[in-house]
Amino acid sequence: MHCDLLTVFPELIQAVGTQSMMKRAQDKGLLTLRTHNLRDYTNDPHRSTDDTPYGGGGGMVMKAEPIFLAIDAIKHTSGEIRILLPSPQGIRFSHGLALELSRETRPLVFICGHYEGIDERVHTHLSVEEISLGDYVITGGELPALLMIDAAMRHIPGLLGDPHSAQHESFVESLLDFPHFTRPAKLHGLTVPDVLISGNHEAIRRWRRKESLRQTLLKRPDLLDDHPLNTEDRKLLQEIEHDYTSAGCDPRRP
Repeated sequence: MHCDLLTVFPELIQAVGTQSMMKRAQDKGLLTLRTHNLRDYTNDPHRSTDDTPYGGGGGMVMKAEPIFLAIDAIKHTSGEIRILLPSPQGIRFSHGLALELSRETRPLVFICGHYEGIDERVHTHLSVEEISLGDYVITGGELPALLMIDAAMRHIPGLLGDPHSAQHESFVESLLDFPHFTRPAKLHGLTVPDVLISGNHEAIRRWRRKESLRQTLLKRPDLLDDHPLNTEDRKLLQEIEHDYTSAGCDPRRP
């Protein structure tokens, strides 16, 4: 993956990009993370990247010109690019989109907005994809951009220590993940399920599948609408619902 981030706060990118898995991905040559300070693309003495909005109103608006100049510079060295803008007005970010970004051969350019927004001419002049992390607003686009990069880079072959790890995570097949346990087997009176230390791999597989379905039914039942259920899944769901109805509970209600 090749990622360029346009920002007025490059230190934010550096703080995350030099740690943990993102650093490992760069060290292994699987991720290129380049930060572009938009102030370097300004022409006024104050290196201003924002100004007051036409028509009045509170707040400031990010100027289009520094963004245009930065994009032109990236295109000059990288050729065709894909431009992404973290925005609450965009399409919802998802596992599927993360997987798509991990396979993108063009450099991904993230415009990290701030203040009241970005000059609308950025949208009309450039081919920009707006992507939302959810129905809320935060102070800037740096953290959403880094989150999207983190979610995507996990799918790059060779990054994770266990090549099967990313294949069994939540949302990979529209189901939530099953519970995980590690040593010690007993802690504060709580014990690990016997099946996980039984050595019976088929029983463990079935338990994990059932618990994955249980977690999804309890926490995100809407995901079951998108998941094609096989015969075993339907049987396990019947067992789960029987467990709750026998106890006088409705698993579909919190």
